Amino acid sequence: MTDYPRIFRVRQHFDTPRVDDVAAEVNNQLAARGLDATVKPGERVAITAGSRGIANIEVIIKAAVGFFKGLGAEPFIVPAMGSHGGGTAEGQQKVIESYGVTEAFCGCPILASMETVEVCQTEQGFPVHFDRHAFEADHVLVCNRIKPHTNFVGDIESGLMKMMLIGLGKHAGAILYHQAIIKYSFGQIVRSVAREVIEKCRIVAGLAIVENCEDETAKIEVVAPGDFESREKELLVLAKQWMPRLPFTDADVLVIDEMGKNIAGTGMDTNVIGRKYSESHSTDKDLAQICRIVVRGLTAQTHGNAAGVGIADFCKTSLVDQMDKEATWVNCLTAVHPSGGRIPIHYPTDREILDRVLPTIGLTPPADARLQWIRNTLDLVEVECSEAYLQEAESREDLEVLSELRELPLDDEGNLSSCHVTS
Repeated sequence: MTDYPRIFRVRQHFDTPRVDDVAAEVNNQLAARGLDATVKPGERVAITAGSRGIANIEVIIKAAVGFFKGLGAEPFIVPAMGSHGGGTAEGQQKVIESYGVTEAFCGCPILASMETVEVCQTEQGFPVHFDRHAFEADHVLVCNRIKPHTNFVGDIESGLMKMMLIGLGKHAGAILYHQAIIKYSFGQIVRSVAREVIEKCRIVAGLAIVENCEDETAKIEVVAPGDFESREKELLVLAKQWMPRLPFTDADVLVIDEMGKNIAGTGMDTNVIGRKYSESHSTDKDLAQICRIVVRGLTAQTHGNAAGVGIADFCKTSLVDQMDKEATWVNCLTAVHPSGGRIPIHYPTDREILDRVLPTIGLTPPADARLQWIRNTLDLVEVECSEAYLQEAESREDLEVLSELRELPLDDEGNLSSCHVTS
């Protein structure tokens, strides 16, 4: 049996700006844009809903629906998530409903379809796809969170412009654009497609969301279509400043309780764990330097989609059993990222994984391993850390040590408690 490091619990103290009344802020932001001069009574307004687990997303979308109803318009919700949800209309509606975005709660129809309209050709010579329901509306409100992308790097990453590209492009558009990114840069493609969509698809505004380190709504801003690119650059800077992070940037072993599409595009946010530039190892460009990554399960909200699991070195066999392989492979192939669907070395229990992963970290004795244990890459306020970090943790003002050193809590079957690090 391997000697395991002892652990303690630490709380991180982040800078956490937050919106106190989310619904009111949505309404105030929309009202301040003077949309009553653009949106007329009886006109149909498509509001996008994506596949990420955005804090308060059901409240945000419901408030937007209420605002447009107040103008006498007829809003409806469009799932906008490329190939997620298994690449089916039913699957995509199920995804947003799992976040509380339902017809009953939001007070308007959900129109889910994989059918697109080919709007035009880009300057690079490939077609622009756009969700048919959204294209046939009088106006489209693009709603999405601004954050660093898990694969692409640039001054525009994940946000309003990507939603117009991948989200509203549905499965057909997502396949095409990811293929185009093999030849052109993400920046070229997103700007080229967004330009055409803004000009031809009646985008009325963008509803941009930025979250803080505690996965809370930090900022809501309505952006005019002509300002999408310039403002999204500025909001991405804020998103990077406020994003969650590990308490220590290096680790021999990182144990992650759960991964999923509601957490990040790759299931685990590579901006947090590293491996953004090379999925097999950290590089000098990554903030986090992690030797071995262990993932223990999938979130319920990912509906079996384990895209990105190939980033991990080890996983539990129960995660493999949870996988919807078809949904995972559809997503990975659409993203032209087949390695994201590779299944790591897996064992039935956490004890078996630890016994095999700890000898692979180099010359460090297993009991002295620098180990961090998190629930997921969004929930990083409280983290379990091994004894090797204790002296540094006690010296840092941004960290609060919450417990004495103790043994890893393995039960009689050799498994860790899945709720052990839940905040």
